[in-house]
Amino acid sequence: MASKLASPMTVQAGRIRTLKDGSCGEAGSGPVVYWMFRDQRVRDNWALVHAVAEANKANVPVAVVFNLFHSFLDAKSRHLGFMLRGLRQLCHRMQHTLQIPFFLFQGEAEETVPKFLRECGASLLVTDFSPLREVRRCKEEICKRVTDSVTVHEVDAHNVVPLWVASDKLEYSAKTIRTKINKRLSEYLVDFPDVEVGLTTRKWVLPENHSIDWDDLIADVLRRGAEVPEVDWCEPGEIAAREVLMGSENGFLTKRLKGYSLDRNNPCKPNALSGLSPYLHFGQISAQRCALEARKRRNSHPQAIDAFLEELIVRRELADNYCFYEPHYDSIKGAWGWAQNTLIEHATDKREHIYSREQLEKAQTADPLWNASQLEMVHKGKMHGFMRMYWAKKILEWTRGPEEALEISLYLNDKYELDGRDPNGYVGCMWSICGVHDQGWKERPVFGKIRYMNYAGCKRKFDVEKYIAYVNKLVRDLKKRKAENLLSQKEKVLRSCDPKD
Repeated sequence: MASKLASPMTVQAGRIRTLKDGSCGEAGSGPVVYWMFRDQRVRDNWALVHAVAEANKANVPVAVVFNLFHSFLDAKSRHLGFMLRGLRQLCHRMQHTLQIPFFLFQGEAEETVPKFLRECGASLLVTDFSPLREVRRCKEEICKRVTDSVTVHEVDAHNVVPLWVASDKLEYSAKTIRTKINKRLSEYLVDFPDVEVGLTTRKWVLPENHSIDWDDLIADVLRRGAEVPEVDWCEPGEIAAREVLMGSENGFLTKRLKGYSLDRNNPCKPNALSGLSPYLHFGQISAQRCALEARKRRNSHPQAIDAFLEELIVRRELADNYCFYEPHYDSIKGAWGWAQNTLIEHATDKREHIYSREQLEKAQTADPLWNASQLEMVHKGKMHGFMRMYWAKKILEWTRGPEEALEISLYLNDKYELDGRDPNGYVGCMWSICGVHDQGWKERPVFGKIRYMNYAGCKRKFDVEKYIAYVNKLVRDLKKRKAENLLSQKEKVLRSCDPKD
């Protein structure tokens, strides 16, 4: 079992690394600012715990800032709407329960964050960790722009075992990183302390125009990203995330865990999956909290818990490892040598079908199973994990070469998946198309030595026709609700224009 932290406000030193050492080397007389990005939650957040602990230690104010990148990796309404609705809840809890001010900026973080630090005279900036190159470049630029008196700390609040603790190099496979993670798991898989604010920390003096118009902000991103609309099956925010994990009606660990080990790879049984990926992606729930709660139930469901923890910890942290240590994590250049060679050798092999990106996006192929998986992603915002593998491998088979296949798969994944633009997504496409974290298989046309999947293999594993029927019904129901909502909106407009009213 996981142990409790010895100190109520302690964050293990290995979870924190210094990106910039200011003249003080630690929180000085100025405020502490936590720039939240990847871990968008109040509860179970090591970066917030560290920021508050440093502010309490120095007896200075603490604030949380979030910078909204409207165009971050081409996010749409589906992603920004979900994120902002979660942040609205977070802001309310942060300010009313913890009395920590929450500031939301729009624009380039390289400009907004240093400007805020100068204005408030901050001495310490705390950030959470992301392995993606855009975020890392942004942090590098922020470190250059802040004054020499500001120290910058990065806290890995996303992984159970901090990335740089688990390994200092690119790992070849789950096998090579699993042992390293397990060696440090007892040290880092510990319970979280409560965030104690207000006992010694001085209050932040808020400007008069501090309030955030969440309704206008959400309406704006929904309008600009309407090409990919929101989904209604997944409620955003920390409370909803906790309900999906532990809810009394349909919680994963409380009601659905039993079928996980047997049914998680069956696309006809989507309820067997945890349903946590959107919340983990946006940091609305901590993977560490999920692991702590799961371990409490291992005696009753050992196979299911072991399978869940493998995906939650080992596979997720392997994906972070790959994106952090491999600069070409979304390119053929990031494939292992054997994979690059075999893909190049078979790049000009004759394909039975060649589809354009537009045809693939519209699910206009001769394969009804692939079409169903694409439609599930477009309309639901979540494709079953098993189907994601088949989906990406068929794109390799149906495009002019591996570079085009990878580009299209990443484009579609990031555009429609609610958990797109994530290390797991990049690694999933790289595994399917480029053999990352895999091994060479029997050589065949187009694929070379990349692992092969086909329709017949899927038929042996699950009821293909049942899955296709499930997706078709899902799409019909969604279109029906959309039509009903549009009609309802038109009726409201007509009634508002009626002079009798």
